[in-house]
Amino acid sequence: MTMYTIGVDVGGTYTDLVATDEAGRTVFAKSPSTPSDQSIGVMAGLEELARRLNVSRADMLANTDRLVHGTTVATNALLERKGARVALLTTEGHRDVVEMREGLKPDRYDLRTPPPEPLVPRERRLGVRERLKADGSASIPLDAASLGGAISAVKSSGATSVAVCFLHSYLNPAHELAAVERLAKELPGINISRSSDVLPQIKEYERVSTTIVNAYVEPIVRRYLTSLEQRLMEAGFRGTLFVVLSHGGMAPVEEASRLAAGTVLSGPAGGISGSRRCADLLGIPDLVPFDMGGTSTDISLIAAGQASLSADGMLAGQRIALRSLDIASIAAGGGSIASVDGSRTLRVGPESAGSVPGPACYGNGGTAATVTDANVVLGYLDAGAFMGGKRPLDRAASEAAIDRIAVALELSRLEAAAGIYKMINLKMADGIRLMTLRRGVDPRKFALLSFGGAAGLHAAEVARELEIRRIIVPTVASVLSAWGMLTSDLRYEVSRTHYGAGARITAGEVRELYSQLEEQAAGRLRSWFKGPVSIERSAEMRYGEQVFEIDVPLGDLDLDANDVVDQIEQRFHRRHEELYTYASPGQEVVFVNARVAAVGEVARRAEGPKAMVSEEPCSPRSRRQAWFGGWREVPVYGLDDLRPGQSLTGPAIIEAETTTVLIDTADRVSVNALGWLDIALR
Repeated sequence: MTMYTIGVDVGGTYTDLVATDEAGRTVFAKSPSTPSDQSIGVMAGLEELARRLNVSRADMLANTDRLVHGTTVATNALLERKGARVALLTTEGHRDVVEMREGLKPDRYDLRTPPPEPLVPRERRLGVRERLKADGSASIPLDAASLGGAISAVKSSGATSVAVCFLHSYLNPAHELAAVERLAKELPGINISRSSDVLPQIKEYERVSTTIVNAYVEPIVRRYLTSLEQRLMEAGFRGTLFVVLSHGGMAPVEEASRLAAGTVLSGPAGGISGSRRCADLLGIPDLVPFDMGGTSTDISLIAAGQASLSADGMLAGQRIALRSLDIASIAAGGGSIASVDGSRTLRVGPESAGSVPGPACYGNGGTAATVTDANVVLGYLDAGAFMGGKRPLDRAASEAAIDRIAVALELSRLEAAAGIYKMINLKMADGIRLMTLRRGVDPRKFALLSFGGAAGLHAAEVARELEIRRIIVPTVASVLSAWGMLTSDLRYEVSRTHYGAGARITAGEVRELYSQLEEQAAGRLRSWFKGPVSIERSAEMRYGEQVFEIDVPLGDLDLDANDVVDQIEQRFHRRHEELYTYASPGQEVVFVNARVAAVGEVARRAEGPKAMVSEEPCSPRSRRQAWFGGWREVPVYGLDDLRPGQSLTGPAIIEAETTTVLIDTADRVSVNALGWLDIALR
């Protein structure tokens, strides 16, 4: 019996699904997302996936050993502020830390815009009389009466979730553990997030903010994943459901629910896993992953075959200091709405038509002009062939929507559509500049990896704006995030702050820290995973006068070496120079946090059989009128018809069921050994 592995990525407009078997055969499907209950769209997508595999959904699920899921439940809860009703228990006198933040504003020169509103209003931020010193010893014991009063206030507030974050609990969780035990006893059934469990490390604002976010989204994430797991079991699934976390690894449902704040970049993280796999398969170590969907565009960086991790996460104005892949998301997608403001200036986004009602051409009641409507008017999308002809587009509705923009701007329909197309391309190019030029990286040395359902229509113009000369479009481009989830490993991360009271860390302390963390991480991972486990070590360090740390990979560091501390500091100096172009070897170096990741590498499916190399010229399926600086009749090729070794020159359009790729005049396309498009810009 054929066994499958399935990846599922829920996006704002479509839910993408990919199945691979032992032979490496890959089949994918799309289903409209259902924001009110994402599991409905997931189950409908699984039905369509099974149909494409020519089996029943029950048989497919019964023979699936692993289903890997990327979800936007936590992301949407934060963006829409529809999470749990949270109360905060914290050290007396410290309840305003989350509002004071770090004394910084998102834009230091903007004196008018108020900072984001805290997820917990002041009346539900409750001080408890207790105090630990900076070394973790008790200065004021946990006061039972004060804790009892706070718990009574939580009960009367109607809170359904509680964040517990006491001062210096990362060094000594005793007071938090006692408070949690009493909370669970007196308020059975309430959700509790404890900072010494969620983020046991120094920096109070980061710790309390992350714990609050976890408390805010955990009930919603847990309810959704439990419901989905139940639906899958009822449908015949007997394998394991894993969830992709923001750091790119995956975890079972219980762990993903416990650390729900770690799922806020779940879907985009799958795209980065897929991008790393692409880099390996292509032998191209430097890529700019460019993922444009219906609602947003996610941009990241693969340098020397690796994606960078960061603990500086921010979403919807809330600080999330858990490690995550470094991804920039911008409000630019096929559903981005075009509008004209009072000064007759054209704007595209950030509002999106989403999947409901969707662009005007979808025929679901939407009337606003979107990027997709502009692509229809410009001839880039074939209204009759969209989604393989299963979902024809209403060209007349697109024209009517674009006409309203044209009238407001006193332009022709074509000029308005071309303006929308140009605006969204410039917006996405600016997003890539943020990930490259502002970080000292020259994008011209990278290839653009184009994926997501809408990216192929815009990749060439975005690349040209940045002077990038090479674009890669995989055959799985429209579902690459779901495909990439199948390459994700199991991963469990732990960290601990080193308290040195100003003294340099010793070799003994280094060995003790990492030994304890490795035992903790590997032990937890082995409770989910029976295969081989590898360990990744890193440290967060800074110069003595700095107020921020940098992440220093420690790789194959020999912990038993006598000069282990010198080696760590040398690596810090080198990493600092890589990031900021200078190092200061004479300055004091402070070791702040030790970090360990236990990684369980899952079996990779072999790549499917490659098509035979063809020297035959490419034959177009049809021709149609499209705008390439003027109306031109251009050849339209089927992506599935192209074979390795073939090539063509633009202008041209390459269509697949779920994506369309635009080839501009004189740009040249080569089909590589995988059947993927390798585009050289003129």
